Amino acid sequence: MPEDVKIENVVASVTIFMDVPLEKLAATLPNTEYNPEQFPGLVLRLKHIGITALVFSSGKMVCTGAKSEEMVKVGVKEILKELRKIGLSTNKKPEITIQNMVASGNLHMTLNLNTLAFKLENAEYEPEQFPGLVYKVPNSHITFLLFGTGKIVCTGAKNEEEVKTSVKKLAIKLKGLIKKD
Repeated sequence: MPEDVKIENVVASVTIFMDVPLEKLAATLPNTEYNPEQFPGLVLRLKHIGITALVFSSGKMVCTGAKSEEMVKVGVKEILKELRKIGLSTNKKPEITIQNMVASGNLHMTLNLNTLAFKLENAEYEPEQFPGLVYKVPNSHITFLLFGTGKIVCTGAKNEEEVKTSVKKLAIKLKGLIKKD
């Protein structure tokens, strides 16, 4: 990853192939929140690694807060360790699917967002509503927020390579558009 692009959050869905007794988990572990009247899932916080998981009784989970794909795997191992404390274990390997990666970065170029709003297809820019330009990459699930300072936010990637490639392509495209001015 170039030094100026950093993964901020990885969201993953996880299946652990077993039912989870949420009441028992909430009663046993101190790092949980469970209020089934308001939400059917249990919130499990792994503060030491910065990952939060929504755990459902079906054995499905949503993990957020990881800074890499590797950290998601570490988080899932930690969650399985927590579940073993209440006597739950499985022989099946958890199924982890990255749903979204959010990265921030700096292109180190000043961007005229008014001009780019007209030159980029699929761009939305309403400065009185939000100071950034929203650019949806055509034929992709990637969306960028572009700021006049050259700072960016990238969402929608499914892996770190896709973040790198998308940012590289964006930089090339913007440099081409800026040269035409």
